[in-house]
Amino acid sequence: MSEQPTPTSDRPQARSKPIGDARTPGSVTMAPARRRIATFHNYADAERAVEYLTTRGFPVERVAIVGRDLQSVEQIVGRLTFGSAAWHGALAGALPGALIGWIFGLLSWVHPLIASLLLALYGLIFGAVLGAIAGMIAYAFQRGRRDFASVATVQAREFDVVVDDQVADDAARLLDERV
Repeated sequence: MSEQPTPTSDRPQARSKPIGDARTPGSVTMAPARRRIATFHNYADAERAVEYLTTRGFPVERVAIVGRDLQSVEQIVGRLTFGSAAWHGALAGALPGALIGWIFGLLSWVHPLIASLLLALYGLIFGAVLGAIAGMIAYAFQRGRRDFASVATVQAREFDVVVDDQVADDAARLLDERV
């Protein structure tokens, strides 16, 4: 379901001014003032609006999609036990161990291919064992305070399409044609 662009006349427009002189060291130049030309409730609709501007020849390097009302969402993906902590630690340690073993094996003067593969295997095993031990120790130090695994993300509730003030009227006109 496509959202209608929200009018932006409800906000006063801010003008940006350079701070300091661009020729002097330490001076800062601010980005040009931008104006909101549309608001969408999901990123895909905002992305489609920008793609529409692109197909109409609009200079999209002057466009940005800005997420508003950010919220942190932590999705619980499972229960954490000693076994799962050991498994995750082993997986985390196996790859670096194999990579380090492979690199050291390449430095061998005699049969570098065989040495690199053999040391990569040893590194994989050693890294998995150390990772499993580290995972179980880390889990034991938590003492049951956080017995779950999760994935944290940041999500926006609304997405504004903002455009440099000099070309905002053209962008708004193009988006109005789409509707």
